[in-house]
Amino acid sequence: MTHTIQANNYNVYFNEKGYEELNIHLTKNKYSNIFVIVDSSTNEFCLPKLLPYIETDLNVEIIEFEAGEENKNIETCVEIWKVLTELGGDRKSLVINLGGGVVTDLGGFVASTFKRGVDFIHIPTTLLSMVDASVGGKNGVDLGNLKNQIGVINVPAMVIIDTQYLETVPQNEMRSGLAEMLKHGLIYDKKYWEEFLDISTIDFEALDQLIFRSVEIKNEIVKQDPTEKNIRKALNFGHTLGHAIEGYFLESQTKTTLLHGEAIAVGMILESYISLKKDLISAEEYAQIKNVLKAIYEDIIFEEADIEPILELLIHDKKNEYGSIQFALIEGIGKIKINQAVENELILDAFEDYKS
Repeated sequence: MTHTIQANNYNVYFNEKGYEELNIHLTKNKYSNIFVIVDSSTNEFCLPKLLPYIETDLNVEIIEFEAGEENKNIETCVEIWKVLTELGGDRKSLVINLGGGVVTDLGGFVASTFKRGVDFIHIPTTLLSMVDASVGGKNGVDLGNLKNQIGVINVPAMVIIDTQYLETVPQNEMRSGLAEMLKHGLIYDKKYWEEFLDISTIDFEALDQLIFRSVEIKNEIVKQDPTEKNIRKALNFGHTLGHAIEGYFLESQTKTTLLHGEAIAVGMILESYISLKKDLISAEEYAQIKNVLKAIYEDIIFEEADIEPILELLIHDKKNEYGSIQFALIEGIGKIKINQAVENELILDAFEDYKS
């Protein structure tokens, strides 16, 4: 398989090729020191795999924060900025973010704003961060339960995708990442979507190839529209409602927090239903999407009292423009229609249909 994808002003390298390029990069750029940002989980499971690959005489400092979406906030950033300062971080420092989407989102933001910006490299360690968070230059943190409200678009020096890190990822986390891969098929490549129609037949030996194609799809979209003025909005499919659901479950005292992919899977079913009702997809296509997603992801229980606060969160979605909620809907499997206004009635109907 090919080992490199060219993104906007940086490359995504796969497996061994990534570490070769990392060490070439370290030789070429005269960094003053290297900081590896990890969370408590990747510190234990992934850091021991990474460190032997780094060939350098430089001081490598490890900065760890507590794992979990609830720590993806400005308070954590302030703590890390302080540590970087205490450990002698300067304009010529390099930050390596080793972890899932929380680490790459937050670490990219920390690096982009420290001393007005230092170089950073992403090494995603979960399926979700490999196919989603690591590509496209979005870095940021949550504001309370509002996802990714504070952030910048700024690209890394490189991304290294090494599938050996997936050996320690639990099943539910793998399923969470799979949601973004399914999304990439639904919005851009019908043939790719069809590879997942019978999940039991997927050869996970071929997972490297499936991941490569997923990253390729996201990259093809982002390269056309880095700052999300147009076609990049396609990537928001399932996320308008999905993010609101995720935020609500994160903040609720009585709900179990959902993984990102679990919330997005619900969002994709709801937004496919809306696509159906707007005559953008056929009943057969909708049935196929709903059946595939419901076969992989457990049903989420929504009480009557949950819907109102979820709709409230939609108002704050960063995809809103001029106070109106903009959806990216699918127009047949493999195609997308952006900037679609959706009335509340239709959203309520979608929840009713999901529950049925």
